[in-house]
Amino acid sequence: MSDSAQSIYRFIAYTSCVILLGSLAACNSGTNKSSAPTSAPNQTANKPAPSVANSQVGKLEGLTGSVMDSSTPPEPQAKRASQSEEVATSESYKSITDHQFYTADRQPLSTFSIDVDTASYSNVRRFINEGQLPPKDAVRIAEMVNYFPYDYPQPTGDKPFSINTEIATAPWNPQHKLVQIGLQGKKIRMEKLPPNNLVFLLDVSGSMNDPNKLPLLKASLKLLVNELRPIDRVAIVVYAGSAGLVLPSTPGNQQDKIIAALDKLEAGGSTAGGEGIIQAYQVARENFLKAGNNRVILATDGDFNVGVSSDDGLVKLIEKERKSNIFLTVLGLGMGNLKDAKMEQLADKGNGNYAYIDNLMEAKKVLVKEFGSTLLTIAKDVKIQVEFNPKQVQAYRLIGYENRVLANKDFKDDQKDAGELGAGHAVTALYEVIPIGVKTNLKFATPNAQTAADKETQIAVNSNELMQVRLRYKAPKSDTSQLLTGKIDNTVSKSISTASNNLKFAAAVAEYGMNLRNSPYKGSSDFGSVLELASQAKGADLDGYRAEFIRLVEKSKFLTRS
Repeated sequence: MSDSAQSIYRFIAYTSCVILLGSLAACNSGTNKSSAPTSAPNQTANKPAPSVANSQVGKLEGLTGSVMDSSTPPEPQAKRASQSEEVATSESYKSITDHQFYTADRQPLSTFSIDVDTASYSNVRRFINEGQLPPKDAVRIAEMVNYFPYDYPQPTGDKPFSINTEIATAPWNPQHKLVQIGLQGKKIRMEKLPPNNLVFLLDVSGSMNDPNKLPLLKASLKLLVNELRPIDRVAIVVYAGSAGLVLPSTPGNQQDKIIAALDKLEAGGSTAGGEGIIQAYQVARENFLKAGNNRVILATDGDFNVGVSSDDGLVKLIEKERKSNIFLTVLGLGMGNLKDAKMEQLADKGNGNYAYIDNLMEAKKVLVKEFGSTLLTIAKDVKIQVEFNPKQVQAYRLIGYENRVLANKDFKDDQKDAGELGAGHAVTALYEVIPIGVKTNLKFATPNAQTAADKETQIAVNSNELMQVRLRYKAPKSDTSQLLTGKIDNTVSKSISTASNNLKFAAAVAEYGMNLRNSPYKGSSDFGSVLELASQAKGADLDGYRAEFIRLVEKSKFLTRS
């Protein structure tokens, strides 16, 4: 056989092998795809892995230098989830029923605790960025509104916060009025903050093994560690099948030592959260700073399953520990088995706050940019009571704060627990008001049986006041509340188009929440009207939070077109 013929045969044989190998590889790939497990191999049987774990890894790796909303809108072929297509998971959310309208003549007083939690917004963002609408009960409108900073003036004198009010027409129902009550906590520069005695209480159980859980948590806490001063101290307690101290209280300038302890953490085992809470508070007490900020930072997916693990048992444990003047911050992480209801309740009962960390930029917002407001309480047990004038107001309803409602008699009761306000924190509450004489088809709530406290009204019979606002709060180490009062006249209302960016943007976020919840009170609004109002109120937006919100609304419109 000639050399040229041999070359041809060798080429044919080589080509055939390549084609055969390619076919085998393709078949194998197809087999793997069709038989791929729906949960990650490192998950325990009773804790299913999220179906989008791989995409979360990509987000975690690509965060450096990115805007908080690092994902792009879903491609046309992506799943377009509708309200009826929410992905089934073992996540748990407390059921929420929207506030009804109450008549001012039968029930003139409305009392609630403030809420500085922000977890709902970042959790909703996680759902939207993964291409699906959130479960209805994951949407807590007050937390979404309070996620954003507002341009409220700083307090004057020795008051820890300023009180700001504004009235305009409700954008979803122009015949109604929208009343904004805004509190602005006093900002304290980092170098003037008191020393911190912090205990990181970290869940390292098997359910925390996903990239958006323990790996994200360690990266997040390193951001905080890098902000610590020599006067600050940090200890680390971990829990899985049991709890243990992995780093005794260490000065903040020994950052390498603290970070090395974080780097050694690995996930595995069951979840003895109750035991961990007991040990973390014990360590905090042993290193208590009388003139400092003493706080436990609990980071978990909330899936406690060993020892004290029931909601009631954990709440009683937290209520007992909070008496030692040690505050609590709860950081939620992960998806698929997030126990949101449990973590929110623990933060509420532990004199603390609850944030959800869905990416490293959110960690930077909570633990670095908002360091003071997250970690330093300037006012505790903050309660708001509003009295509506029945001569001016036909009916009213509080938007959000469904899980923060208090009995009217609780307003003066200093034993009744309420929310905490951190340094620099802004808290916003919105009331929708139906003026006297406006016709409506809305059904009003059946009035509650009145007690003596329900009849303690102060507005004069012929007054032009629309409402009075009363607040009670305690200094962080005091057990006695102080009272602040103010009034809103009925002559200060304006069109929503001429309202401040503060009110317009808060209204847009509330309107967005009502549409996500498909609230019966959303009126004529839809995602399009939310987008228009939010775009008008974007303002300077130096941190890009409002621009990100606008992008989320745009994505939500896309998801509802299926």
